[in-house]
Amino acid sequence: MQTLLEEILEKGKEKIPYGKTADYIPELGRADKNRLGICIFTRDGKQYRAGDTSTRFTIQSISKVINLAAALERCGFEHVFSKVGMEPSGEAFNSLVELDLTSSYPFNPMINSGAIAVASFLEPIMDFEEMLEFARNLCQDPGITLDEAVCQSEMSHASRNRAIAYLLESKGIIESDVEKSLQLYIKLCSLSVTAQSLANLGLVLACGGTHPVTGERLLSSHVVQVIKTIMLTCGMYDGSGTSAVLVGLPAKSGVGGGILSLADRKMGIGIYGPALDKKGNSIAGQEMLRLLSEKLHLHLFAEESRPPA
Repeated sequence: MQTLLEEILEKGKEKIPYGKTADYIPELGRADKNRLGICIFTRDGKQYRAGDTSTRFTIQSISKVINLAAALERCGFEHVFSKVGMEPSGEAFNSLVELDLTSSYPFNPMINSGAIAVASFLEPIMDFEEMLEFARNLCQDPGITLDEAVCQSEMSHASRNRAIAYLLESKGIIESDVEKSLQLYIKLCSLSVTAQSLANLGLVLACGGTHPVTGERLLSSHVVQVIKTIMLTCGMYDGSGTSAVLVGLPAKSGVGGGILSLADRKMGIGIYGPALDKKGNSIAGQEMLRLLSEKLHLHLFAEESRPPA
């Protein structure tokens, strides 16, 4: 497995020149686009790492998984999905066109409009410190903190997200304080994680919501089922269909360069590569995930699967 990861890492590096960092947020644009790392944590306790797996970066849209998990646990399935859909949008992650013209509510919780709505459900009942502890627990990473520089950079360039938030309010989807909801959403996007943090979170999801070592239940099994399904269908922005076909694993990307993925009942996968494609997904990270799925026969609909060596 270690040799395989190192080979996959080298293949991934070949894609880096074709991507660019998320420079529309100045602080994210300063990331070293040549960073790349992948790690796998298996259900039987084995850990494999290659490349930059301990480098801190901001979680960005991968926080939408944590956001949704908290809302499903605290607010319930019916409440969340009475105002947010479950369907792929086919639009860019920060689009407001379909929300304004074709739908009365966000298509799913993995795009900005859906995640801001979900954050508004949480804002009256969970403050940022509680959400931070929730994230640390799920990622088994007490070192997760708020990256103040990225948070301020995002707040200073939040015009589109602010427009989305007030459009949601105008439709009756956000009923709590709009600015506080937006601030909670941006703070969650600005959490500082590593590829290893994401592999830990992936393993918790792969284990059905239980801690892989202690067996403690961190999320209900139904919540995990919902999250994994939405990750598969909506987690890679408007490249989700392609990812489902080529990779066949639940995954969630972020414009900070991270990818969270998992092979159900087998492993959690964490990736970092800040060079992005035009859809906002790590260009090298996607290639590494595709190769990993192919080499280990991890695709959900593969005829056979092979356990990690």
